[in-house]
Amino acid sequence: MTVTPVSSPARIALVTGASAGIGLACAHALLADGWTVVFNGRSAERLQAAIEASPAPGRALAVAADVADPAQVAALFATVRERFGRLDFLFNNAGVFTAGAAPDELTVEAWRRMVDVNLHGAFYCLREAFALMKAQAPRGGRILNNGSISAHVPRPNSVAYTSTKHAITGLTRSGALDGRAFDIAVGQIDIGNAATDMTTAMAKGMLQADGTLREEARMDVQAVADMVVQIARLPLAANVLFTTVMATGMPYVGRG
Repeated sequence: MTVTPVSSPARIALVTGASAGIGLACAHALLADGWTVVFNGRSAERLQAAIEASPAPGRALAVAADVADPAQVAALFATVRERFGRLDFLFNNAGVFTAGAAPDELTVEAWRRMVDVNLHGAFYCLREAFALMKAQAPRGGRILNNGSISAHVPRPNSVAYTSTKHAITGLTRSGALDGRAFDIAVGQIDIGNAATDMTTAMAKGMLQADGTLREEARMDVQAVADMVVQIARLPLAANVLFTTVMATGMPYVGRG
């Protein structure tokens, strides 16, 4: 685990999967909005580079940990507790997406890796956030889970990814219910075709339900980051349980 010194903050956010893609954009947007942000990912070097490229490196902290490992997640949150004494916002974002495969062609190892990161990792982080937010003063905080358009409808050959994202919806609903008594607001953002390295293939042609290949529209990832900041700003008396942010021209509505 690698920790980079940081100055004393007012509002504390933790973003998992913050070294690239959606997580990186959201971590930078939160810093620009005045938050102190803990950047989490598996690579200390990539996290440090992300912080150095941010709008406010002095309010950023890099903590390398694999969310699929519950011991590393516990150590991550222990660092947040020791450094800041509280956590106001968790963007439960870390996830993986493997190459498409039919169910009978998907390896058990690929299935387990997807479930370990996308579902188990999200639960481990939510679990630790609950413990910290219940104990801190003032009590409470906000957790935003990164779902997906696939939390509603699948793409072809995406059984593992789709299953984990449907499970995230259950995690969100249960977390929102169990968090009520402790001023913990739990919500979910379902994202469709944000322009990141993970979605580069969409501009070249994605397999559709009818068997055709089709180029898909993508949106600037900053649109997602702006929405995440707006949700993070909400008072704890208000919650966005579910929201969808998607490229206007993507073939989602009417898919199939």
